[in-house]
Amino acid sequence: MSQDDKDARLGREIQYLGRLLGDVIRDVNGAENFERIEQIRQTAVALRRNAGGNDATSLQRKLANELDGLSIEQTLAVARAFSHFSLLANIAEDRHQNRRRRAHRAAGSPPQLGSIRHALDTLAQKAVSPLEIHDWLKNACVSPVLTAHPTEVQRKTVLDCARDIARLMSQLEQDDQPGEEYAEAEIALRRVVLQLWQTAMLRLSRLRVIDEIENGLSFYRYTFLSELPKIYLQIERSLAGGQRVPPFFRMGSWIGGDRDGNPFVTAESLDEAMRRQSSVAFEHYLFEVHRLGAELSMSSRLVTPTAELQALANDSGDVSAHRQDEPYRRALIGVYARLAATMTALTGAQPIRRPEVKLEPYPTPAAFRADLDVIAVSLATHAAAALADGRLAQLRYAVDIFGFHLASIDLRQNSDVHEVVVAELLQKARVCTDYLALDEAGRVACLLMELNNPRPLRVAGENYSEIATSEVGVFAAAHAVNSRLGNEAVPQAIISKAQSVSDLLEVGLLLKETGSLTMRDGKPALGIAIVPLFETIADLRACVDIMRAAFALPAYRSWLQSQGGLQEIMLGYSDSNKDGGYTTANWELYRAQQGLVDLGVESGIRLRLFHGRGGTVGRGGGPTFEAILAQPDGCSSSGLRITEQGEVIGAKYSDTELGRRNFETLVSAALLSNFQQTGRRDEPGWWQVMDKLSVAACAAYRKLVYDTPDFVTFFRAATPIGEIAGLNIGSRPASRKPSQSIADLRAIPWVFSWSQARLSIPGWYGFGSAVEQWLSESQGGREAALTQLRNMYAQWPFFRTVLANMDMVLAKTDLTIAARYAGLVPDRELADRIFGEIKAEWQRTVDCLRAITGTTSFLEDNPALARSIRNRFPYLDPLNHLQIDLLRRYRAGQTDERTKRAIHLTINGLAAGLRNSG
Repeated sequence: MSQDDKDARLGREIQYLGRLLGDVIRDVNGAENFERIEQIRQTAVALRRNAGGNDATSLQRKLANELDGLSIEQTLAVARAFSHFSLLANIAEDRHQNRRRRAHRAAGSPPQLGSIRHALDTLAQKAVSPLEIHDWLKNACVSPVLTAHPTEVQRKTVLDCARDIARLMSQLEQDDQPGEEYAEAEIALRRVVLQLWQTAMLRLSRLRVIDEIENGLSFYRYTFLSELPKIYLQIERSLAGGQRVPPFFRMGSWIGGDRDGNPFVTAESLDEAMRRQSSVAFEHYLFEVHRLGAELSMSSRLVTPTAELQALANDSGDVSAHRQDEPYRRALIGVYARLAATMTALTGAQPIRRPEVKLEPYPTPAAFRADLDVIAVSLATHAAAALADGRLAQLRYAVDIFGFHLASIDLRQNSDVHEVVVAELLQKARVCTDYLALDEAGRVACLLMELNNPRPLRVAGENYSEIATSEVGVFAAAHAVNSRLGNEAVPQAIISKAQSVSDLLEVGLLLKETGSLTMRDGKPALGIAIVPLFETIADLRACVDIMRAAFALPAYRSWLQSQGGLQEIMLGYSDSNKDGGYTTANWELYRAQQGLVDLGVESGIRLRLFHGRGGTVGRGGGPTFEAILAQPDGCSSSGLRITEQGEVIGAKYSDTELGRRNFETLVSAALLSNFQQTGRRDEPGWWQVMDKLSVAACAAYRKLVYDTPDFVTFFRAATPIGEIAGLNIGSRPASRKPSQSIADLRAIPWVFSWSQARLSIPGWYGFGSAVEQWLSESQGGREAALTQLRNMYAQWPFFRTVLANMDMVLAKTDLTIAARYAGLVPDRELADRIFGEIKAEWQRTVDCLRAITGTTSFLEDNPALARSIRNRFPYLDPLNHLQIDLLRRYRAGQTDERTKRAIHLTINGLAAGLRNSG
């Protein structure tokens, strides 16, 4: 079957959903509005199909004529329509991915790359034993970490509509023949599309932290709670011996604990986040226990349960005459009652379905699991093990994964804040009058001395600043949460912009002050691990020396010993890119990873890397599987953690089947990267080439972004950054400080703005200049130098992944549209000069990329993604056109609420269509 045949159903679904939306628009907004939108759509599709053809110029004029001069009311309708077209196309594409994977399995094809089955088969071929895999899982942690996102545009209501549309499309696909049930499903689908069309895409107010918490929790209900236990069962059944799989996969979150640049995250929000998380876990457990009670109806007149099960039934307090011969149901009555009591004790909430008896709470998740184990063991004794392998098996694994806390929440704060707070504490305690004036050696000496002093640092009755009170309050709240739920609830404190050993010790002092660093049996016990985050190019280059100095301190090493000898280190993919550009950031991250792995071996410290990746390539995004396998050897020896952000969370996890696939990809990549058949060796010459490319690329990037006069003026006029900052799409400000500086701007809106303008320079700028310089200066001649780059692309996973991701970003750029954004810059000389430089670098980069890879067009090796981009571009082009026109009007003084709303609708629609834009 050809690729066109495989994609035919996708095309039909996109057309079908588009027709449904068109029908709704006609019914609600009238035939005139529908005809206008449909004519624009047809012209946009024709323009993309004739790109570069003889009719392209006339079609561009036709599209401009259709879009220019619309009233604001008409503009709002068109913007909404094309935003919804993009959303519906995304739904169809996600369904198509799921359909193709099911067809692949049904055909008996070999397991697909990225699946757990493929990973385990590959390891078996490498003679990696199940015992080796099991032992690695015992000490590993694989964890996606959900983060709140300043450019997250999708409302939960819209996500719910999208899920309903996908579900009903699946129902239509199953029936596949017109009939009564088919007609009912189609009517229901039309209702949901109508609901979607009449639901506001934009929020009236900015998201609060509690809103972000609730948004994050919805994905547990959608996917995480049901699918993660199934992955554990799949691994268990695949490994010989059927041993239970250790709880290696854990969910993480920053929502409610990430204070870096967000003044709205407080001790109260941390406590509320954990209470809400815990409630969601208990709601799931209670529902599953109730369902188990309905399933396990076995009578003691027909089976003989174990003595332990009978004791559990007898202790339940259930005296119903109807269940006296049903020991499993009686036992589960008691389990439910204890769970309900635990929920109330830990969260203050009451279950919807009240327990039939009152019992004491469970002291720990392990005690709850022990009761479930009693049930599973008993079932196996009377030939009912199959009943333990379904809902009960998944529930037992769910308790292992989610505990009573659901997901671990990390604390995060900037090192600048920590040092100011510590300075105030030391000053008011009369330990050090001016800590901030000390050099690094003086700070380390002061901190070590105070860390050895058992008395509290805070002075009773003293007045502390708001920032000190808030920071100490958050650390104290984290200690209280861990005391209630265990240290897995808030396990890490992440230090943004970590630049020195004193940055680590300052957090140690705050942990000591709030009860999370204590002495037990004469040894330190660190309840919350200290995790430095190295973000800028300079910090990445210094990170190995910083950690080597920390490991040399007896006090710090003793803290690590209390954490099992494990040091987690986070690497920032966003600020490093904003600082040095795409090529340099990727290379410095790779060098840092290799250096840290070597340091771990040298120091006898277990290392775990935490990858601060964003959605777009300019922030470390791109295919996760390839990125993990492209790391240096040893990076996954203790597992890995990775951030999942914003619209990427919705794209990956709002669909159950797609979510399961993304979980599998992460686990599969971690397994394969840890068990390399033979150690990979990077050629020294490759590093030398990359060093030179990195220097040249960084120079080209910084020359444009930081050294070009009035570049900030160009950026703020040629992108919607100012309008993005005013959009109600996140709880935190767009900049860390109230300034116009790019250095202070958060990396997320920086990348998001360039994506909207279809330039995405954070994902490619500087590479072309670097390669051209390398080729021209190479002593062996241009052709020999190009051959070396081609060999690097063919043999080095790191280099191949960097270029593949760049290829994807370049495929999404559009210089014709970007030129119209440049036209928004009032100073024409400035606009022509800077855009001319960007355009020339784009051409250099494309030419160099194709010379190295041997391709003649974008995404030749990824036809599915190329198809996806082709499908959605016709829906994005009108949104870009409208956005440019609206920005021009708005900046000219047309600042009414509807104009602002129309701008925000175009931002929303473009982000939905580009998918990995922030």
